[in-house]
Amino acid sequence: MSKRELIDYICEINRSAKPEFLANFSEEDLNAYLEHLMELDLEELVVCS
Repeated sequence: MSKRELIDYICEINRSAKPEFLANFSEEDLNAYLEHLMELDLEELVVCS
């Protein structure tokens, strides 16, 4: 996944994230953050069920 795609996915999940801010991070950091957000999103789904 490209850096741009990572930023787009992060912004879809975390609507308060700013692309300009995220662009300062490496692809590796963005990928780790996206994985973290996806885990939180799944946990929220389980709690809401």
